[in-house]
Amino acid sequence: MPVNLSAPDASSLHPVPGVRIGVTEAGVRKANRKDVTVFLLDEGAAVAGVFTKNRFCAAPVQICREHLAQGGAIRAMVINTGNANAGTGADGLARAHATCAAMSELLGVRSEQILPFSTGVIMESLPVDRITAALPKAIGEARPDNWGEAAQGIMTTDTVPKACSTQVKLGDALVTVTGISKGAGMIRPNMATMLSFVATDAQIAPELMNGLVRELADQSFNRITIDGDTSTNDSFILVASQKASNTPVTSLDSEHGKLLKAALLEVAQKLSQAIVRDGEGATKFITVRVEGGKTSDECRLVAYAIAHSPLVKTAFFASDPNLGRILAAVGYAGIEDLDQTRIELFLDDVHVATQGGRNPSYKEEDGQRVMKQSEITVRVQLGRGTAEDTVWTCDLSHEYVTINADYRS
Repeated sequence: MPVNLSAPDASSLHPVPGVRIGVTEAGVRKANRKDVTVFLLDEGAAVAGVFTKNRFCAAPVQICREHLAQGGAIRAMVINTGNANAGTGADGLARAHATCAAMSELLGVRSEQILPFSTGVIMESLPVDRITAALPKAIGEARPDNWGEAAQGIMTTDTVPKACSTQVKLGDALVTVTGISKGAGMIRPNMATMLSFVATDAQIAPELMNGLVRELADQSFNRITIDGDTSTNDSFILVASQKASNTPVTSLDSEHGKLLKAALLEVAQKLSQAIVRDGEGATKFITVRVEGGKTSDECRLVAYAIAHSPLVKTAFFASDPNLGRILAAVGYAGIEDLDQTRIELFLDDVHVATQGGRNPSYKEEDGQRVMKQSEITVRVQLGRGTAEDTVWTCDLSHEYVTINADYRS
């Protein structure tokens, strides 16, 4: 079961003017499950994305990068689950291009105006005929209030759909931000397997979109880890339909730019944290905060060393305050001139270690009390400067092994 995460109420997900969504069954891998989702974007929408840094990236990632780099107006997105179309070589590229071509013919737009996305099993041939056969129904049933169905349609090993929505006033104009994500395993930064699609109706200068989507990713999806594995298919797409009546945002440092960015970041962070809460086999949601670093980069280095450690993660699963494992992870994170006598370690309100050693007032029962909670904050002070950063992760349970051992069956 996910950690303090329930399925979203579809009625709470605000439609985004200029965006319609259709979901249908294509039998990509399993019968009787919704596995093809389409986003239809009105003319004039601005689209930007960031993708996995895995050099063995999937065919649809390669095509998305190519189509976005061409600078044309993106008019639709096609997402399939059940098959990642990764590790499929030239044939995989051809099949992803065929999906775009079929969609473009149905919509009367150019193939380069379509973005394809896939998630699922790697190194299996994409059943493109099944996907293209399902497209007319998905397009025909597309509607603005279909975000809840879309959140279900892009799931793989997720146990609950992930969606979030908010609204913000930019002057007299009410602007909407709504998004969905999928992901529960093979999650690590450098786009942590995940897909996420966030849309707003705000008017925003298209030239701001690439920088904005990277900034949002760096503060959300690039701050999570479940198992340290970077997927072949990770994608985060930001759409601005330009349909709201706000004065166009031309600077993210302006008052309206900051308000819009804050609303977008709220949605992105909630979606990214939902991925961790639904981590495969997760029983605990863990915030790792590192303070007092010389730079935020070295704070992240320490935070990820803790968050990736199987010994730390299994101790959290067992509610075992074997907290020397955390100190060990701090020590091997890669800060060569780290002074261990300056290290302070806290587990929520419990001061565990001071000056690099056990706090004389620390009691094992206090550590165990915190470890038994479903949500825990690990706070490390490095004593080196004023920088800080945060990573979100989960524990590592028997169920994680079971899920991934049975993934293809």
